[in-house]
Amino acid sequence: MASKVTTGTKAPSFTLPRDGGGEVSLAEFRGRKLVLYFYPKADTSGCTQEAIDFSKFAPAFAKAGTSIVGVSADPVKKQDKFKAKYDLSVILGSDETHEMLEAYGVWAEKSMYGRKYMGILRNTYLIGPDGKVAHIWEKVKVPGHAEEVLAAAKAL
Repeated sequence: MASKVTTGTKAPSFTLPRDGGGEVSLAEFRGRKLVLYFYPKADTSGCTQEAIDFSKFAPAFAKAGTSIVGVSADPVKKQDKFKAKYDLSVILGSDETHEMLEAYGVWAEKSMYGRKYMGILRNTYLIGPDGKVAHIWEKVKVPGHAEEVLAAAKAL
């Protein structure tokens, strides 16, 4: 059963394979703010727009001392293509095992057109420099989301 991460709790640690090879882990952002956003599938319309928006605002996030990592269950190879196709500047983590997705409670039953299936909830977590979850956005609607997260990161 997926655990539920709540505001004020310590963010579950993770180490994932990332785009371009290598790994990305929560530990490398200690002492910095981190936007961790989960997206269902690379190269689909909503996920593409979300990644483009976060990439567009990446310099402003950096100025606010905040890093950005997008996570899906897509294999690294697919994420590499996704990143190259749209010239994305954010780090993309791959969780094909769903362990990290389950730790954050975003691997869940979804339904479309009456068909039930397991998939990723479009949630975003703002993690403070202390490693605690400062803000959670659930069931994200993409338009305006990156700006909203940026405002929260600046305020933290």
